[in-house]
Amino acid sequence: MRRRLTKKLKDLLVQSKKPREPQTRSPDRRPPEKGPMKQWEPAALEKMPVSADLGANIQLLEEVFGQNTDFTVREFAVGPQKVPAAIVYLSTAVERAQLDNFVLESLMLRYPENLPVTLTSAEQSAVNVAKVTRYNTFREIATALLNGEAVLFLTGETQALGLDVMDYQDRAITESMTESVVRGPRDAFVEDFRKNIMLIRRRLKTPNLVMERFEIGRETQTTVVLGYIKGLALPELASEVRNRLQRIDIDAVFDSNYIEEMIVDNPLSPFPQVLATERPDRVAAALVEGRVVLLTDTTPFALVLPATLASLLQASEDYYHPFGISTVVRWLRYVAFFVSIAASPLYVAITTFHQEMIPFGLLLSIAVSREGVPLPAVLEALVMETTFELLREAGVRLPRPIGQAVSIVGALVIGDAAITAKVVSPLMVIVVATAGIASFATPSYELAIPMRLLRFPLIVAGGVLGLFGVTAGLLAVLIHLAGLRSFGQPYLAPLAPLKFTGLKDVLVRLPVWAMRTRPGTSKRDWHRAAPGLKPERPEEH
Repeated sequence: MRRRLTKKLKDLLVQSKKPREPQTRSPDRRPPEKGPMKQWEPAALEKMPVSADLGANIQLLEEVFGQNTDFTVREFAVGPQKVPAAIVYLSTAVERAQLDNFVLESLMLRYPENLPVTLTSAEQSAVNVAKVTRYNTFREIATALLNGEAVLFLTGETQALGLDVMDYQDRAITESMTESVVRGPRDAFVEDFRKNIMLIRRRLKTPNLVMERFEIGRETQTTVVLGYIKGLALPELASEVRNRLQRIDIDAVFDSNYIEEMIVDNPLSPFPQVLATERPDRVAAALVEGRVVLLTDTTPFALVLPATLASLLQASEDYYHPFGISTVVRWLRYVAFFVSIAASPLYVAITTFHQEMIPFGLLLSIAVSREGVPLPAVLEALVMETTFELLREAGVRLPRPIGQAVSIVGALVIGDAAITAKVVSPLMVIVVATAGIASFATPSYELAIPMRLLRFPLIVAGGVLGLFGVTAGLLAVLIHLAGLRSFGQPYLAPLAPLKFTGLKDVLVRLPVWAMRTRPGTSKRDWHRAAPGLKPERPEEH
């Protein structure tokens, strides 16, 4: 293989001996096509070094990128010495004004006469670009071009110079669409990982904040950033995440979920084992607690790990209101979490097998409402739950103005028509609607989905075995949750195993001045606040 690559490079050197006139090969003036473009493997390009012959370098890049409409080669002469050079770039990924004004003009018209024309001189005295990189192989050059860099070649140089003139379009920083708050920051992550890092560093102005970069995906080369605070995060946690990222070998990564499915401890569990959020303040708070964060380019969601059930039930707004109000709201959220999974199964089990548990007046109302309903309670609940999920999915997939109308009008029309036609009972509609609304109170969308889906087997268990079936189903879910681990952290921590020091931010939300210690995900700097910070009324004089 190495001999064939060496022979190929020699052939290119021989073919390029003819003098080349400076020219521009733009999308409108591409060289004639020479049949299908050759498929290059990254390993082959890795073994292709930059040649001292300018023509050979350009010809090789034309074989790799020549059929791309945005592939551009700009050949010119540098300085008074008229040394042949070329800049290669993808026109759709660079900022042309910056390339023209700070690179081409500087090299062609303002190159110092007393300096030799070398890459070192051009880098230090001619090119007005903030970031430049030396490249030795065509694998590095190909990656740089795809990342939006322009690459400078000089005759006689066995290296190339990468110029950061990237101009990928992205959207502005806007308010979060999935984690809205009444009081608190309104900025959210975007698809550009550089902006996302900036949003985090704006909140954490510490040199200990580490951002490690990885390129994952054979075809996409997606940038994934591992972030943690050195000295707070457990070293073994950061090392384990780093190892799991390095072992990923897939062709493409388009979203953070691709990474999530490849690194979680139990990939077959329906429960989320990482926390997905698009709020920078929530990510910053997790980093201060000693957790690790993953940022994926082209997606506005960050992954926080390890994640526990308690962290998935917390919201950013819990820390932007007085601790008493936040505690009450948090308990209301816990109640909604239980109602979302158990309301419909309990109703089916009690009305089918345990009517003696229902007060007599309510039992009469249920009997009257179910008069003429042809379906048993278990099938009635399954039909209503399926209809509710269909309406929810339709509301999500349709355009936003239409989706909201479909969700509201569909629920009203179908519910009223079903009751009028005696297909379902009014109380069943109330129970299913209450369970559906309670699921929307869960802050984590990824946690709300398995809760809604678990209702279906629990409804069947309640319709077949009554309360025993519902209890057995809930116990099976609890056993599964107790056995889950998120990067070594128990999923039910700090409740199981029980740690009283961790309950200060789970069962209640203590005041900020009372939360003096960090959670168990932190190793050093255990104390996060000094003692004696409780506000006191000044003495009267």
